[in-house]
Amino acid sequence: MSAFDLHASLVEAERRLARVRDRPRRRSDAGVSRIDPLAQQKLRDLLSGFERRPTRQILADLQGFCRSAGCRMPARATVYQLIKNVGTPQHRAGDLPPAVRDALYNVEDDTMVPEAQIAFYCFNYGDLAAMSFAAGLPWLALHQASRMRGWRHKSRGPLDAVLRARGM
Repeated sequence: MSAFDLHASLVEAERRLARVRDRPRRRSDAGVSRIDPLAQQKLRDLLSGFERRPTRQILADLQGFCRSAGCRMPARATVYQLIKNVGTPQHRAGDLPPAVRDALYNVEDDTMVPEAQIAFYCFNYGDLAAMSFAAGLPWLALHQASRMRGWRHKSRGPLDAVLRARGM
């Protein structure tokens, strides 16, 4: 008889893996957000418009809200980080126009796709109709798409033209 019990070892490994699998995955260096959830939601609302508002106006509106709600105002640098990282609204790929679905060539129809990713794919891989659709997306989607990596050589120019025409 062996000192090693294979069956017991497999059961124990499955138990450990199930415990790890059930935990949400986070980056190892990610800290806990210290931004008040009310302030974060208000900032999302302030950033969700079609046209970009001046950042000083966003900060002033957020400061007024934080004063009235009794929550702590996030620092200016934190607001800028949230502008870069806040999630844009998502759309089901199958509900998008055909030209946009063609630009999203590797996405299933039931997949929820963020607007920033839609803009990136439309300008990179889409035809004129897809680019026209992407040009009409809210400013935050275009702003975040412009900062994504992997732009094709001549695809960035139309996005820059749209950003310039819309004053971003």
